[in-house]
Amino acid sequence: MTDFAASAVPLTGGYGGQTFAVSAGGEDAVIKFYAKDPARAVVDAALLELVRGLLPVPRVLELKREGSYDEPPYLLTERLPGVNLQVFLETADDRQRRTVGTQLGELLARLSGMPFLRAGMFRDDELGIEPFGLGDLSEYVAGLELGLSDGFADVIDEAEELLGGGVHRVCLVHSDFNPKNLLVDPETARITGLIDWEFSHAGSPYADLGNLLRFCEDPVLARAVLDELRWVGEPLVDLGRAADLWALLDLASRAAEHEVAAAAHRLASRMADTGTLAGGRPELDVVH
Repeated sequence: MTDFAASAVPLTGGYGGQTFAVSAGGEDAVIKFYAKDPARAVVDAALLELVRGLLPVPRVLELKREGSYDEPPYLLTERLPGVNLQVFLETADDRQRRTVGTQLGELLARLSGMPFLRAGMFRDDELGIEPFGLGDLSEYVAGLELGLSDGFADVIDEAEELLGGGVHRVCLVHSDFNPKNLLVDPETARITGLIDWEFSHAGSPYADLGNLLRFCEDPVLARAVLDELRWVGEPLVDLGRAADLWALLDLASRAAEHEVAAAAHRLASRMADTGTLAGGRPELDVVH
């Protein structure tokens, strides 16, 4: 495909492109090919340039804007130091998890403070926005044919009531903000990277929090995140779950593809069975 292919080592992460560790210009690098979504290469490059210095993202080393399926566009970036946060948390003690949680809250606050005028997907290297055009949540759920019980109507009502009374602004959303897409220095518990921006868009300031807490069962980490945000008077976990509902259902609709999607469908089913956004998940916070 390119000169990088001979020395490429596949990396995990991301569903929309092929990602490999390579060596380029005397330094370790990461190359991502965009065979499935060629137009996304320029969007990801623009986003990395937009947030560089504000968030721990890699430098863009090279961008191939156009190509074919056999020779697709690609984005070459530096390879950031650190280990996968999901792996790190498996053995981290309470102090380390609090340290990480505080930093995650800081990153969420920075993301939510990057405003856009309207919600939608980014469409070009100027980060122009294409509105979602999905209709209301009830129509969206009906179109997915998830086989959920009638109790999901109560979940939709709860979500719409929460979001209707929350912040009505639009910001940058990473849209896959969870430990598998974060890197951390195992010696200091310092976050060193936020990677895989392929689903990022302009949307709700609560969406990334909802993604982070979607499957979270770690009260120490969650409390550190929420304490750092300090959005006074708002039920952050509920708002996050409400804003995450669209993405959760989209993932659940692909339950046969991989285990994470299957877990999303199980969660959506529990939400429908209980008629609540919590869906039997542990209580993680109270209103600040």
